[in-house]
Amino acid sequence: MFKHHNITITPGKAWTSSDGTQHPANWHLWGSKDREKWAVTEIVEDRPPDSRLYKWSMDSNGKITSTAKDLDDSGDVLGVKSTLKNAVKNQQGSLLSQTDWAYIRHYDSGTEVPANIETWRNAIRAKATEMENAIDSASDTDAVAALFVENGGMLYDWPELGAQLGAIGYIDI
Repeated sequence: MFKHHNITITPGKAWTSSDGTQHPANWHLWGSKDREKWAVTEIVEDRPPDSRLYKWSMDSNGKITSTAKDLDDSGDVLGVKSTLKNAVKNQQGSLLSQTDWAYIRHYDSGTEVPANIETWRNAIRAKATEMENAIDSASDTDAVAALFVENGGMLYDWPELGAQLGAIGYIDI
């Protein structure tokens, strides 16, 4: 973000300085002397916190103010823990739906569900339970944030479907 006095100016857009001088859209290519001459300062914005965990706002100078969201439910408002556990359940359902065809085929024709599909589905359920327990066990916002760090920024670290289905072919009806 750049400012000319108290006015925010945008790289790639022309602007007019306080003395009425019009500046071209490529002004952001100026060197430090030209920026100083025209009183253009770069404002380094704070990095926003994880919006899954914090409510935050940024002022006109790029400074962040944040407050941790409530971990637990309050009345009709879901807390962070419930929201994350619901996300785990949704992801689990989406993953399991990829192999529902094997169970439909089983009930329609009696064809056995391949063991590797059952193994994978059980691993998905076990992982979901593990994730929900980890979320429940988190005592504060930092502990919840650590769950994301452990998984490279993602809460989910699901078993791979492809390895389980490779031996039988995805749709082997």
